[in-house]
Amino acid sequence: MNFTKMQGLGNDFIVLHGHKELPTDASGQAIRLCDRHFGIGADGLVYLLPSAKADYMMRIINSDGSEAEQCGNAIRCAAKYIYDHELVPRDKTELTIETIGAGAQAVQLTVKEGRVTAVRVDMGAPVLNGLEVPTTIDEPQIIKHPVTVDGREFRFTAVSMGNPHCVIFVEDAIGTDLHAWGPKLETHALFPRKINVEFATVQRRDYADMRVWERGAGPTLACGTGACATLVAGVLTGQMDREAVISLKGGELRIEWNESDNHVYMTGPAEIVFKGTL
Repeated sequence: MNFTKMQGLGNDFIVLHGHKELPTDASGQAIRLCDRHFGIGADGLVYLLPSAKADYMMRIINSDGSEAEQCGNAIRCAAKYIYDHELVPRDKTELTIETIGAGAQAVQLTVKEGRVTAVRVDMGAPVLNGLEVPTTIDEPQIIKHPVTVDGREFRFTAVSMGNPHCVIFVEDAIGTDLHAWGPKLETHALFPRKINVEFATVQRRDYADMRVWERGAGPTLACGTGACATLVAGVLTGQMDREAVISLKGGELRIEWNESDNHVYMTGPAEIVFKGTL
């Protein structure tokens, strides 16, 4: 099996290309390959598959074997992989990549001297309806809603970017104990399909720190959809402008929630770490 190890702000993936459909053992394969001691090591396994409605389809299997509907860092890595491996013509810098949670998404590559230096993704319109995120709360928007774990109350804003997020604004996101609160919030009864948990601290209206506990992967260095959800939550709570930098442990993403089309746009890097044969 030939593979390419890639990362977007330290959120790392094993990218596989050549399958015609998702293998039946994809879950077990992800658990084995993503193990950082006995496998290659990654936050998730990305399959690039044929698509009837886009240039390619991306399927993401988390390190615990569960499937993610969407992943912002993975889609940037997928786009770079497609371009670098000439799976589309070299003069094509605007791609479409299909995901199971957000449909076909438009991706724009910035290419300098034949090298992809940045990837901008149209992440689509955020879903804010409580039942559609999904949560168990039947409200058109879930903003600063209380949730209690181990006697501590948090206030979360719910956003889906093709996958579910609860964004919690705190005084010190960087110092928040993700291991203490992340797994309990991820599996809380309010979230029927579990949830990605973001802790965020707004430093300025155009800048916020964010740390993430990803559903199915635990703490990661970055989460693209989580950064998008954080900006949307920041706007909904009146703390942030519609365009801002979200600072993650692995680096920064520029996020824009465009008022004219209601779409969220994410711009950031993607890099190949190494290639190998297993």
